[in-house]
Amino acid sequence: MWLLLQTILLILLYFSFSCAVSSSDIIIPSCQIQGQFNLNGNQKTGDVILGGLFPVHFFTSVPDLSFISDPQQPTCHGFYELGFKLAQTMAFAIDEINSNSNLLPNVTLGYTLYDNCINLGIGFRAALSLASGQEEKIILDNTCIGNPPVLGIVGDSPSAHSIAISSILGLYRVPMVSYFSTCSCLSNHQKYPSFFRTIPSDVFQVRAMIHILKHFGWTWAGLLVSDDDYGLHAARSLQSELSLSGEGCLAYFEVLPWDKDTDELRRIVNVMKTSTARVVIVFAHESGMINLMEEVVRQNVTGLQWMASEAWTAAAVLQTPQLMPYLGGTLGIAIRHGEIPGLREFLLKTRPNLHHNNSYGNSMVNQFWEFTFQCRFAPAPPGWLEGGGALCTGKEDLEKVDTEFLDISNLRPEYNVYKAVYAFAHSLDDMLRCMPGRGPFSEHSCATLQSLEPWQLLYYLERVNFTTPFGDQVSFDENGDVVPIYDVMNWLWLPDGSTKVQNVGEIKGSAFRGEELILDEDKIFWNFKSRKPPRSVCSESCPSGTHMVRRKGEPKCCFDCIPCSEGKVTNKSNSFECTSCPEDFWSNPQRDHCVPKKTEFLSYHEPLGICLTATSLLGTFICAVVLGIFFYHRRTPIIRASNSELSFQLLLSLKLCFLCSLLFIGRPRLWTCQLRHAGFGISFVLCVSCILVKTMVVLAVFKASKPGGGAVLKWFGVMQQRGTVLFLTSIQAVICTTWLVSSSPVPHKNTQYHNDKIVYECAVGSTVGFGVLLGYIGILAVLSFLIAFLARNLPDSFNEAKLITFSMLIFCAVWVAFVPVYVSSPGNRADAVEVFAILASSFGLLITLFGPKCYIIIMRPELNTKKAIMCRGTES
Repeated sequence: MWLLLQTILLILLYFSFSCAVSSSDIIIPSCQIQGQFNLNGNQKTGDVILGGLFPVHFFTSVPDLSFISDPQQPTCHGFYELGFKLAQTMAFAIDEINSNSNLLPNVTLGYTLYDNCINLGIGFRAALSLASGQEEKIILDNTCIGNPPVLGIVGDSPSAHSIAISSILGLYRVPMVSYFSTCSCLSNHQKYPSFFRTIPSDVFQVRAMIHILKHFGWTWAGLLVSDDDYGLHAARSLQSELSLSGEGCLAYFEVLPWDKDTDELRRIVNVMKTSTARVVIVFAHESGMINLMEEVVRQNVTGLQWMASEAWTAAAVLQTPQLMPYLGGTLGIAIRHGEIPGLREFLLKTRPNLHHNNSYGNSMVNQFWEFTFQCRFAPAPPGWLEGGGALCTGKEDLEKVDTEFLDISNLRPEYNVYKAVYAFAHSLDDMLRCMPGRGPFSEHSCATLQSLEPWQLLYYLERVNFTTPFGDQVSFDENGDVVPIYDVMNWLWLPDGSTKVQNVGEIKGSAFRGEELILDEDKIFWNFKSRKPPRSVCSESCPSGTHMVRRKGEPKCCFDCIPCSEGKVTNKSNSFECTSCPEDFWSNPQRDHCVPKKTEFLSYHEPLGICLTATSLLGTFICAVVLGIFFYHRRTPIIRASNSELSFQLLLSLKLCFLCSLLFIGRPRLWTCQLRHAGFGISFVLCVSCILVKTMVVLAVFKASKPGGGAVLKWFGVMQQRGTVLFLTSIQAVICTTWLVSSSPVPHKNTQYHNDKIVYECAVGSTVGFGVLLGYIGILAVLSFLIAFLARNLPDSFNEAKLITFSMLIFCAVWVAFVPVYVSSPGNRADAVEVFAILASSFGLLITLFGPKCYIIIMRPELNTKKAIMCRGTES
C-alpha cells in the first residue's frame, strides 16, 4: 500500500498540468503538459482507440533521484519476446475485427500499446498516459466534446499492477480487461468497479488445485508462495478453501523471498526436506522458482511431487536437464490454451520502422527486431560496429530464425488477450446497435460514436456474451470474472533428456455444476521409481473398526487410529467417533458393522437343556411306574398302612413337579412365563401339603392308639385330609393369581449379563409375589419337617415320620442352597438352577418316600404282610 501511495504521489507530481484560467483578457484558455513519459510503445490510429499494457522488458534501471537536477526517466532492458508477442496478438485481433464486416461495421478500431517493463511505476505511468493522452498542449473550447484518448485498456499483467491502476481508473470508470491478473482480491467489484479479466481468479485456481489433491488422495501438502499480492492472496484462499472443504491440511506454509536470500532459502528447503509431505504447491513467479530450485539442487531434495500455479507452469527457463530430475512430473494449472487462426501469418508480417527515432511510436517493434537478429539500427551505439556487431536493414527474414515469437502451438496468455480485445469489440458493437428511444441510459438514450464515454461501455461490458472461434464462451459475472476454465499440465521428462509440457486434462467451472475435473491419468508422467502417484498423507486412513483421534497441537489431518470399543463400529459419516449399534445388535470382531446379537436361553437343543428335559421326563416316568405299582398293590398291607389316598395324591403332585420343570426350558413366551412359576408353586404346595397331612395323620393315629385318644381321629378323616390339602393348595393358588393379576411375569430381553448377547428370560414382575410364593412353600416344608421330626421315634408299624423327616431335610437343603445360587446365576443358568432344584427336590421326595416301599413290594414281598409289619412294630 505504501508503494502504491508513493507511486500515486510521484505520478501526480510528474503529471500535473498548468492550466490558464479564463479571464476577461484571455480569449483561448489552454492546458500545458509539464512533461512527457518516455514509454516504449506501438500505435495505430482509428475511430475508437483501445489501450494495452504488456511486459515487453524484464528489468528497469531507476535513475538517481537526488533532485539536484532534472530527474531522468527510468529505462527498460532485457527484452521479453513473449511479452511482445502478447502486444502483437492485440494488434492482430484489432486488425481482424476491422476486416470483419459483421462486427463494428463502419467503425475502425485503433490501439495504443505500452511496455510496462514489469514495473509498477512504469505501468502506472503508461496507464495514466493512456487515460489522459500524451498531447503536449490541449486547447479548451466551450463544448469540450469528443472521444477520450482510449475507451478501454487491455491489461495489466501482474496483479499488483492491476490493483494499483484499477484503483485510479475505477474512479473515472475507465474499463480494464486483464489477461493475466489472477488475484482474488480483484473480484471485489465494489472496490474495482471497472475491472474485468479473461483469466480465472486465483480462487478458482485454488479450487482446481484442491480438486487435484482430492483426486489423488493427497491430504498433506506444503505451500510456498511469493511475497506479493498474487502469492499471499492465493495462500489465504487455499487455507480458507481447505478449511471449508476439509479435504486436506498444510504441512508447512512459507513465503519465498523476493531477492536471493540464501539463508532464508536454505531454511525453507530444510523445512521441505524434513517434512513428511510429498506434495509441494507453489504460487510464485519464475524468478522466485529459479532461486528456490538452486537451493533444492544444492541440498539434493528429491522425491517431491510439485504442483505449479499458472505463473510458472509453462516456464521454459525451469525445464532444464539440471532441474528436471527434481521438477519432472510436475502437475500444473495452466491458462486455457486456444487457437487463433491467422496469427502466425500476422506475426510474420512484423516489420521495423526504419525511421524510428527511439521516442514515442513503434519503438517496441524495432527493439524486437534488434533482439531477434542481434543487430542494431543506425545510428549504432558507440563501439557496436567496432566489436563486430551488425546493422539492421529491416529486410531480415523472420522465418529463418528459431524464435518462440512464431510458436503458436501453445497460445495461453495470447488467447486471453485475444478474448479481451473481442470483449471490448462486442461490447462496443452492442452499444452502437442501440435503438434510439430504447437505450439503457437516461430517458432511454443511446451512446453515439461522436461522444462515447468509458462508463457507457462499462454497462455493455458487464453484459457481453459471445463465443470464440475456438468454441469458448466469454461472459463476465457480477465480479467481473470470466467463466473459469484451466488446463492441467504435466512436465514430461523424455528418455533422450528433453522435456515436454503436455496437456493431461482440464478443469472447468459452472454456476450450476460447480467445478468439474477431467484427467487422462494414462498420460501423466510420474517422476518416481514406481511410476505411480505418491502417497502424501500425515496419517493413513483409519481402517474399519477404528476411529480417529487428533494429535494435540497438530493439523486435523494428523491423527491416531483408536479401535472402537465393544458394541460400537466405525461411523461412516463422522470418522472421529464410533457409533453405537442398535439395541439388538452388536459389533462384529472387526468392529466394522453391526450384527444381530446372539440369543441365549435354556434351549431344548443344547446339552444342558437336553439333560434336564430327559431328567424331567425320567422323573415323570418313574412317578408313573411307582403310581402303577402302588395302584396294582393298593390292597397290600404296606400300601394300606401308608395312607394310600395321600400317597396317590403325592405321586400325582410329584408328577406335576417333574412336568412343570419343562416350562423353564425353551424360549420364554408370555404364557410360559406366567405358568412356570404358578405351576411350580402350586405343584410343590400340593406335594408338601400331602406330606404335611400325611405326617399329621401318622401322629394322630399314634395318639389315637393310646387310651383316651380315639377322639383325635375324627379330625383326620378322609374328607378332612382332602379338605386340608385343598385348603393349603388354594392359598397358594390365591397367591399366584394375585401375583399374575397385579404384576405378571413377562418375557424379558436382558443385555446386562453379556453385552454381545441377548438373554431371554422371564422377569418375575413382582419380587414380593415371587418371595411370598417361595416363602409359603418354605413354611409348609418347615412345618412338615418339624412335625415329622417330633414323630420320628414312633413305632415303625405306624410310622413314616423318619422317611418324611429325611425327605423334608433334603427338600429344605435343596431350596436353601437354591436361593443364593439362583441369585448369582446369570441368564439361562438361573433357569437351569431352578430346574435342577425342582428336579433334585422332586427326586429326593420320590426316592425317600417311595423307594423303601417299592423295594419291599418288588424285592421283598415276604415283608409286605400284616404280620411282618406288626412284627417290625413290636420289635421297635
